[in-house]
Amino acid sequence: MRLFPIIFVLTVTMGAGALFAAESGEAVVVVYNTQMPGSKDVADHYAARRHVPENQILGLNLSTNETIARAEYQDQLEYPLLRFLDKGKLLVLEPDTAGTNSGARKLKEGKIRYVVLCYGVPLRIAADATLKEPGEEKLLSVLRGRNDAAVDSELSLLPWPDPHRMLAGFTPNPIYGATNSESINPAHGVLMVSRLDGPDAATARALVDKAMDAERDGLWGRAYFDMRGLTNGPLKTGDDWIKVAAIASHNYGFETVVDDKPETFSAGFPMSQIALYAGWYDWNASGPFAQPKVEFMTGAFAYHLHSYSAQTLRSTTTHWCGPLLAEGATATMGCVNEPYLDFTPNLAFFFTRWLAGFSFGEAAYASQPGLSWQTTVIGDPLYRPFGQDPRKLHESLIARHNPLIEWSHLRVVNLSLVHGVAPAKLVDYLQQVDVTAHSAVLTEKLGHLYQMENLPNLALQSWLQALQLNPSPQQAVRLTLLLGDKLTASGRDVQALELYDAFLEKNPAYPDALVLYQKMEPLAKKLHKNSEAEHYAKEIARLTVPPAK
Repeated sequence: MRLFPIIFVLTVTMGAGALFAAESGEAVVVVYNTQMPGSKDVADHYAARRHVPENQILGLNLSTNETIARAEYQDQLEYPLLRFLDKGKLLVLEPDTAGTNSGARKLKEGKIRYVVLCYGVPLRIAADATLKEPGEEKLLSVLRGRNDAAVDSELSLLPWPDPHRMLAGFTPNPIYGATNSESINPAHGVLMVSRLDGPDAATARALVDKAMDAERDGLWGRAYFDMRGLTNGPLKTGDDWIKVAAIASHNYGFETVVDDKPETFSAGFPMSQIALYAGWYDWNASGPFAQPKVEFMTGAFAYHLHSYSAQTLRSTTTHWCGPLLAEGATATMGCVNEPYLDFTPNLAFFFTRWLAGFSFGEAAYASQPGLSWQTTVIGDPLYRPFGQDPRKLHESLIARHNPLIEWSHLRVVNLSLVHGVAPAKLVDYLQQVDVTAHSAVLTEKLGHLYQMENLPNLALQSWLQALQLNPSPQQAVRLTLLLGDKLTASGRDVQALELYDAFLEKNPAYPDALVLYQKMEPLAKKLHKNSEAEHYAKEIARLTVPPAK
């Protein structure tokens, strides 16, 4: 009974062999801006950590602005990088004499798959209104004249066979939806280009450190998916992508929360221990992500779908990518300008590939319908947190007495539930796992298993115990909200009111205090605590926003 769930999951579900081998830094070229303070430091740090050969690091004299003109981009970045790759025999293109297209080229030699742009390399290419291209009139009207692009996305087509391809609009991605990660390479016309970037050099530099920590110890935590509840119309595609991503997360064993209301997560939503996040559609970081402390786990991926989510990366408050990185996300993607929904990353493709063991770069490029367009990819492209054998990782965490083992046990439980193991057997498993008695994470899960077994008193007892086991601040919020409702439903009004009072005394700035006071006032009246009820009524009046005139 004790060993059944772990044997079932780790041997059958998780498998016995490594999924994907870690990729060498020899597959990477690193580019930095010699004019931007901190850029070379980020490049050197990344190269040292990933063992990128010294002859694959290139410093260029570039603008320190995030926007660069098309001519500057070509003269100062694209052409010098192509010459560097050719000279070092890292990416050698030669004329394709067999083709009928004059000027066409083919790959003669390609030793690299990735380009990493470091903090300070321009982010986006401005549209050139003077550029008129043959055939542009055949494009959709919204794409005509749109020769602007994210620098990353433009550079990804350096090995493209037609050097004179149209710059207006986007180029269909030949490896979109790829299920074989090895097919994403220069032979198919694509380099995976990402950037180590953010509001400052320290944030950019830390991206590789957090990625490598998560590769060693696993990416653990909870997954949050924020849909809009769309049932029809052209925007439903975004919800469909997020829904599939959430299913993939659940089936992988993450504790997964899905919100399908039109609004984004509220400021008071207890978003604890974030490993994965995907949602849409606010202009700027909002809700839990605009609070003083966001609980990102080491290695976390966070993505908010919005047309201008990456219009700048140097702000900690504007749009999404900069704030997410500043708060501790390890990897993200975003749009530098209006991309139109159908040409943004397909999150269903991204999550299914990444969770299956693709590198971050592979998953990011397999998810993009078009290149030479608006998506920027931010993070270490080699980052592969799901590539190693989960069973060996579990055993390693135990051997190293790593506290993250609680999350691996949680994954065992969640995968067992996915595969039909009875909750009672998993209760037995958690009770016999040594770390459960000291783990708020596992004790909270134990409460949910008891609830599934229709044992409400044992569930309450577990959640009350979890609240005493040093939960994270946001986990404590979630437990408090859960316990308050359960205590009230079971007639334990005094205990519920005391719980809410203690919480608000400890968290006076809780963003959703109004909701709690609205629960507390009727409880106080029911208990004939008239002075308390009056106090709660005053707080409700103070916090209630008057209706707009």
